[in-house]
Amino acid sequence: MITLVIADDHAIVREGLKRIIGDAPDLQIVGEAADGNEVLQRVREQAFDVLVQDLSMPGRSGMELIRLVKAERPKLRILVLSMHAELQYAVRAIKSGASGYLTKESAPAELVQALRRVAAGGAYVTSEVAEQLALGAMPGGAGASHESLSPREFEVFRMLAAGLSVTEAAGKMNVSVKTVSTHKANLMQKLSLHNQSELVRYAIKHGLADPLEP
Repeated sequence: MITLVIADDHAIVREGLKRIIGDAPDLQIVGEAADGNEVLQRVREQAFDVLVQDLSMPGRSGMELIRLVKAERPKLRILVLSMHAELQYAVRAIKSGASGYLTKESAPAELVQALRRVAAGGAYVTSEVAEQLALGAMPGGAGASHESLSPREFEVFRMLAAGLSVTEAAGKMNVSVKTVSTHKANLMQKLSLHNQSELVRYAIKHGLADPLEP
């Protein structure tokens, strides 16, 4: 039996996942989490095989949460289930420690297949994502400028690209305005951007302008 914990801040999504997974005789949900802090609590207190994780949740979320989970339990398998543009976010998620990536538009049968493959020690990504990972691993391989951003810088970048102010981003991340301002200054320098308009154009060009989940 493959045991799972599902992490998503939307109750309706968790209910939908339970219905899909409930039809598979070899999969069992043993826990749920509605935010990043609950995810870490489940990881520390429960034994299970796969974490099914959304990228956007209250508290600790996104790539940072993947890294924290892997630091707590290096052998735990993580399948990301997200609304975000697959290629850009999937590559970062896999590099952060996830074993697979699916968009929420994926068919139920594909989710079950991905869970089984990830639990067995494999990876579940599209051929496009696999190609980007391979290119990045090649000697002299250079990715886009945003690949150099830290997890926190990338999170700030995504929020600013979605139209949030520095103050709003700080509130959403539960950090100080000064911290977000520092991340903004660093990412603007790394991406050679000079203002908010250039940041938004960069995000659109690279497929990073997905709306934030509420």
